[in-house]
Amino acid sequence: MLDNIRIALYAVLVILAFLLYQAWVPKPATITQSSTIAAGRFVPDSVTTPVTTSATSQTTQPSTPIPALAPPVKGKLIKVTTDLFEVSIDTRGGDIVSAKLLKYPESLDAKAPFVLLNDDANTRYIAESGLLSKQGPDTSDGQALYVSPQSEYLLSQEENNLTVKLTWQKDRITVTKLFTFARGHYEIKMNYIIDNQSTHSWTGNLYTQLMRTNTPPLNHGGLVNLATYFGAAISSPQKPFEKISFKDMLSTNLNQTIPDGWAAMIQHYFISAWIPPKTAVSTYYSRVTQDHLYTIGMMGSPLIVAPGTKASTEAKLYVGPAITDQLEQAAPGLQLTIDYGWFWFISVIIFWMMQHIYDVVGNWGWSIVLVTVIIKLLFYYPSNKSYRSMSAMKKLQPKMEALKLRYGDDRQKLTQATLELYREEKVNPMSGCLPILIQIPVFIALYWVLVESVQLRQAPFIFWIRDLSQQDPYYILPVLMGISMFLQQRLNPPPPDPLQAKVMMAMPIVFTALFANFPAGLMLYWFVNNALSFLQQWHIMHKMGKEGIAKQSR
Repeated sequence: MLDNIRIALYAVLVILAFLLYQAWVPKPATITQSSTIAAGRFVPDSVTTPVTTSATSQTTQPSTPIPALAPPVKGKLIKVTTDLFEVSIDTRGGDIVSAKLLKYPESLDAKAPFVLLNDDANTRYIAESGLLSKQGPDTSDGQALYVSPQSEYLLSQEENNLTVKLTWQKDRITVTKLFTFARGHYEIKMNYIIDNQSTHSWTGNLYTQLMRTNTPPLNHGGLVNLATYFGAAISSPQKPFEKISFKDMLSTNLNQTIPDGWAAMIQHYFISAWIPPKTAVSTYYSRVTQDHLYTIGMMGSPLIVAPGTKASTEAKLYVGPAITDQLEQAAPGLQLTIDYGWFWFISVIIFWMMQHIYDVVGNWGWSIVLVTVIIKLLFYYPSNKSYRSMSAMKKLQPKMEALKLRYGDDRQKLTQATLELYREEKVNPMSGCLPILIQIPVFIALYWVLVESVQLRQAPFIFWIRDLSQQDPYYILPVLMGISMFLQQRLNPPPPDPLQAKVMMAMPIVFTALFANFPAGLMLYWFVNNALSFLQQWHIMHKMGKEGIAKQSR
């Protein structure tokens, strides 16, 4: 009975390992080639009717491709450099068409910064914003062409903020578009000032959107990693985090009126999100253009500027790593884009412990080791009881073999005699399965922490482990994990069935093969966990052996 349960639990672990393996193993990217991808910007004139501040609504309709615009007059690129960014802003529309994250190298061996936003034909991913009005600056025919007093901006060491100013003017209407960058922050504030000195009222709508190709991002190892969600998402009071996949965009046009919220594009480790003011009511939309550009965005309520007056409107853009604290500060619910999976509540606790330990020791590998020790201490007494039961079971093996010889093929009498033996010896065979049951949710939770946490990206441990989020290049940790698993099994009572015994003996080999390409941080956890479990179980067996000798001597 005990052996069947133990084998079943190990089988569950193997299945989970295989499922996680399928999610982790790199797959080739599918790059959409398009000769017209740079044909023009997409102005959402036909996306949706401008919203009012009335009740929330949601409608969907079959997705139809949006035609590409005629090539516009090319704008100039304004280069902005801060402590965190190297950004390019196109004066055509005032869009952010490139964002390099200076604190995050592309790979361990490359000093070039990670490119999140870009205007490359095959991997285009840009953040657009505009004021849509028949009077301009942005109309259904295209985007405004702004002018800027500078072509380059640099945040100096003495400054904490940097503002980039763009200006558009026509028919006595002046629109100033401002981007404000703050030191140490991945939020970019975007502000429009409309100065209407004409004789007619100006009416328009602010729109903000993210556009990208459906090209899975390359991870820092140079391969495509599909371990986490890749697509769009929105937030509303009813659903703080709602995924809008690229497949959904192809089949359905999103058209939902939402107060507050945000619209984001998510990829492994990094995120971009447009965030309206808290009091804003916007129509959230999605579209796919004929150029295969997937768009998620929002259009604000109508803004009316009377003659001779000024008005302003604003939004925020988060462009950067998925760091919980910074996402929480940017917008409520934005931290939910860090998807920890089924056991997220355990993952949150594990990462909280890891972060605080890292703040002291300064190494994520040692943080994983110490968290593993803490987890073992938390479950010390349940594990202690379990290991005592397993040790007692091992001592009963000679008596159980004698029962098998006595009752032969009479399964019913053998079962009754075995249960009676358990009662006499006060042994609970079920308690021996507790360590495996505890290990499953913790293992899955830690897996998603290691996969999702950008802090572990390119984080070294010691010696040959230069990146805890990638596989061990020499497979030393997977082998150590397999050896520790084998040694721990040797302490357990062997199954009476020869076939079951062979299956159990093969488990360390199977697990070593399955987890060979998993993150080194995960292998470090499992090796340390197995080693501690082995020491605890050996100590208990040794102690029980001494207790048995003491009883016999009395």
